Amino acid sequence: MGIYQKPGFWRSLNQAWRGMLYTVKTQKHVQFHLVAGFSVLLFAWYCEVTQFEWMILIFAIGSVISAEVMNSAVEIVVDMVQPNFHPLAGMAKDVAAGAVLVTAIQAVVIGIFVFAPLLLRFTSRMFSG
Repeated sequence: MGIYQKPGFWRSLNQAWRGMLYTVKTQKHVQFHLVAGFSVLLFAWYCEVTQFEWMILIFAIGSVISAEVMNSAVEIVVDMVQPNFHPLAGMAKDVAAGAVLVTAIQAVVIGIFVFAPLLLRFTSRMFSG
């Protein structure tokens, strides 16, 4: 067996992009979260949110997408190691999906904190005038 050599930076970056492209092409939930995240960013632009709110929204969206990508990696490894049904394999997938759920709920709560005051101001102006 040969000596393991760490790949260079550019090769590692290329492998990471390859993994992201595979995930985006094959995972419907990742596609959904990318569209949802882009929609939130468009709405944030329309609402002219503050720089801090931009930062928080981008972090929340990135967290959800990162969790989805990690969930996909867990599912791929579990399927490789245990192609037949096994309760622990199913539990590993469920736990990874739970991490996505937690980050998605967190992102929704952040969205409510950012957008609720703006929507309330908009609706109060609309109905009070």
